[in-house]
Amino acid sequence: MEKRGKEAKRITMVGFFVNLILTMAKIAAGIIGKSSAMLADGVHSLSDFATDIVVIAFINVSGKDSDDSHKYGHGKFETFATLIISLVLAGVGVGIFINGTEKILSFVRGEAISQPGMIALWAALVSIVSKEVLFRYTIIVGKKINSPAVIANGWHHRSDAFSSLGTALGISGAIFLGESWRILDPIAGIVVSFFILKVAFDLGMPSIKELLEASLPKEVIGEIEAIINSHPEIIRFHHLKTRKVGTVYAIDVHIKLSKEISFVKSHDIATEIEHSIKDKYGEGTHINIHTEPV
Repeated sequence: MEKRGKEAKRITMVGFFVNLILTMAKIAAGIIGKSSAMLADGVHSLSDFATDIVVIAFINVSGKDSDDSHKYGHGKFETFATLIISLVLAGVGVGIFINGTEKILSFVRGEAISQPGMIALWAALVSIVSKEVLFRYTIIVGKKINSPAVIANGWHHRSDAFSSLGTALGISGAIFLGESWRILDPIAGIVVSFFILKVAFDLGMPSIKELLEASLPKEVIGEIEAIINSHPEIIRFHHLKTRKVGTVYAIDVHIKLSKEISFVKSHDIATEIEHSIKDKYGEGTHINIHTEPV
């Protein structure tokens, strides 16, 4: 667990410093190049700071062992961090959509959209490449250590790459196609906002379900039922309850055994089922098996 926390903090700190450099560069390029799109992209990058800090803070907490006040561990702190990231992404997506819509309406009313400078385009291209590399690196580490929060942060990097891509397309159109095509900038921003909102939804819904104690997916429940039914001494089972606590599963079940079986034997059977489930889903799995005579 300690190694997992170090890996999560390391990749998050890498992203933090990349975001720091990119944010300063984007805002400077937006001001110098007179590009409102690049300024908006720089503000988007500022949101990455918040999520990086959230991930670092909550990974430290979620990596702690169980204590008197958190008998199931601290895994849901990481789930909460993932939800916060998804909400930040949703806010960014809505902000970009509103900003783009306002620009389009202004253009329709006959107001001119200023032509950005080349420095803004170069800043967007550098952002696309660096954020895509950071996204791939973060996702690899997140999957390696099985951290939803780190994976969520990786998708936040990808959303920034999408945002910069839309910005680059808009700036390119404004520079090379003439004044009548400068509307491409806000249109591209609106398209990008939908990508960001979809990522926010895909990340946020599993976190909401977990925090609301939703059951595990049907295929996982089917696997658990198969493990229980595979034991020859178990006549049947009932009251199977499942949920997710951070990155681990919590499982409660009542199993029916012959009334002729001794107390020691029933305990051994429950232990065998527990080992089988942990072999499948990891040693950190929380399992509570109640034995009953038929």
